[in-house]
Order: sequence, then structure tokens, then C-alpha cells
Amino acid sequence: QVQLVESGGGLVQAGGSLRLSCVVSGRFFSIETMGWYRQPPGKQRELVATHTRRGSTNYADSVRGRFTLSRDNVKNTVYLQMNSLKSEDTAVYYCYADGVHWGQGTQVTVSS
Repeated sequence: QVQLVESGGGLVQAGGSLRLSCVVSGRFFSIETMGWYRQPPGKQRELVATHTRRGSTNYADSVRGRFTLSRDNVKNTVYLQMNSLKSEDTAVYYCYADGVHWGQGTQVTVSS
């Protein structure tokens, strides 16, 4: 069984940075794909970034160049470093694994 717990959200001014963490319990090394989705207020959930066990990382066009996903196999943790934040980045951010395991979400609010 895989469990995901996110942290690191909060309130930040536009142009600032935050780092989200997703701690994974369970069979971390067998997970093929991990990543982050987000759900802005009143909108559908959208993909932010994905990372495969083979080392491939992809980003949504809206965050490419500003966000960086990384994976720490020692700490069983996936990070999302978010720089140059914009008001449109305001959303609940969810960590996911293999498309079936989800965290509870962490709120990111960017004030303009």
C-alpha cells in the first residue's frame, strides 16, 4: 500500500518561491510515475509535472522554466520547487503515484 503526504504549501507574494514535499510510505522504489497535479479555484484538476522511474521529467507549459520536480530516493520524498510564482499558480496541489494513489493536497496561495 502506498500513502502520500504533502506539505509546504502556504501564502506567498507574486515572484516568490515555495517548495512542496511529498513523503511516500510503502513501495517507493516500485513506483513507475510520480508527480504533481493542481486544482485552481473553480477549475478542474490539471497536470503540473511528472517524473518516471527511468528519469524522465515533463512539465506543463504554464510552469516550465519556473518549477522543478526532484526525487530523493533516500528520503522517499518527491519535491516541487516553485519559483517566480504567479497569482494563477494559486491552487490546491496534489502529489500522485502511478495514477492511482493521491495525497490529501496542500494549498498554495499567491498574492499579487
